[in-house]
Amino acid sequence: MAHTTDSTVTAGPRPSLLYVVKQVELAARSHMDELLKPAGITALQYTALTVLRRRDGLSSAQLARNSFVTAQSMADMITTLERRGLIARRRDPDNRRAMLISLTDAGRELLATHDEAMGALEERMLSGLTPRQRRDLEAYLNRCRTALSDVPPH
Repeated sequence: MAHTTDSTVTAGPRPSLLYVVKQVELAARSHMDELLKPAGITALQYTALTVLRRRDGLSSAQLARNSFVTAQSMADMITTLERRGLIARRRDPDNRRAMLISLTDAGRELLATHDEAMGALEERMLSGLTPRQRRDLEAYLNRCRTALSDVPPH
C-alpha cells in the first residue's frame, strides 16, 4: 500500500508475496526472541539447535545452510553454543580435518523446555487456518523453499 505525506494509507499495488513472507518471519522471530530471552539464546541459535535435533552430526557449513546464517555467523554461534555446553564438536571419522556438531544433553533439555511455548506460538500463527489450510500452507512453503534451494531440507 502506498502512503501519502500525511501518513494516510492510499490504495495501491498489494505488497509482494516476498514482502509478506519476510513480515511473517520478522514477527515470528521477534516473538521467539522474547520467549527465548530468559534462556539467554536467540531465535537464530534456537533454530540451529532444532536443526541438530532433527539431524545430528552436521558440519558447520551444513548447519549454517540449514539455519539460514552465513558461515562466519555460524562459526561465532558454534563457539557460543559450545561454551554454554549446548553442543559438542567431534572429528569426522571419514574426514579427520572436518568437525561434526551434535546436541548435548543440555541442548536437548533446553529445546524440550521450550517445545510447549514454541508450539503455542506456532498455533497462534496458524489459528485462523483450518487443518486443511495448515497442511496446504506447509506443502506450499516447502515447494517454495525447494524451488529456491539446491540444499535438501534437514
